[in-house]
Amino acid sequence: MINYKHLHYFWVVAKEGSIARASERLHLTPQTISGQLSLLEDNLGEALFTRVGRSLELTETGRLALSYADEIFSLGGELEEMVRSLPGGRPLLFKVGVADVVPKSIAYRLLAPALQLQEQVRIVCREGAIDALLAELAVHHVDLVIADGPIPPGVNVRGFNHPLGDCGITFFALPDLARRLRKGFPHSLSGAPFLMPGESTVVRGHLLQWFDKLHIHPHIVGEFDDSALMKAFGRAGAGVFVAPTPIADEVEKQYDVVPLGQTEEVREQFYAISVERKISHPAVSAITTVAREWLFRDSNGNQRRSKRRGRKPS
Repeated sequence: MINYKHLHYFWVVAKEGSIARASERLHLTPQTISGQLSLLEDNLGEALFTRVGRSLELTETGRLALSYADEIFSLGGELEEMVRSLPGGRPLLFKVGVADVVPKSIAYRLLAPALQLQEQVRIVCREGAIDALLAELAVHHVDLVIADGPIPPGVNVRGFNHPLGDCGITFFALPDLARRLRKGFPHSLSGAPFLMPGESTVVRGHLLQWFDKLHIHPHIVGEFDDSALMKAFGRAGAGVFVAPTPIADEVEKQYDVVPLGQTEEVREQFYAISVERKISHPAVSAITTVAREWLFRDSNGNQRRSKRRGRKPS
């Protein structure tokens, strides 16, 4: 097992750039630090530094070790900050990763129930690509990942997919463009300027299949992984874009656009991905319960049955 005192000495040397400067910071002799580094290298079986002139440079293994040490001592600092700032009790820490393709309004609506618990909760949100977030989940750096689909095929991460719900999509544009395209929708989209969700989104494939089925051929003027950026282009008049129907009112007000049509045949899906088969974290439980009540509804607001043979998702 790694001696964390040795790891701390290594971390300081790497940050300071030399054993001499590290010895001044740690108030230890250079010989002591050098000896502790040798013990750490012996334990790992790999060299962490190479000497270049009078300075030390990290080896490839050293750079990897430094990335882990950064995370370890960052978490240690976070722990100290939390304990000092909350003498009357610690809140429940809830670390969640949000895939960057999930609309921000959806992410907020899904996560908000965690703040309604009687127990005080502190949410730490991390946004990024789904592969990177699942890697964080695998090493317990996050408790949950919110995504627009289940764990992608080929991703070597052991986790469990908890369906939160699915919903139809609404098409938006500036008022003049929407007025021209409402008549004959959805076939009126053929030839119309269209802002397409990016290749990393799940809804893109469903949308393309729907277009192909109806022989609709829009003029794709841009592709966007970031839904907020896509909406910004739509607000500027670049073309038609889509958003989940449950947040249609918010999109209309925030981006000064209007809906020109909607469909229930193309579904946006949302999942909570965890390392637990059975959800035990109270914040995750609150999120899944409220999300299913909100998202598992049809366009008229009626509760729908899960597509999984009529059973509630686990």
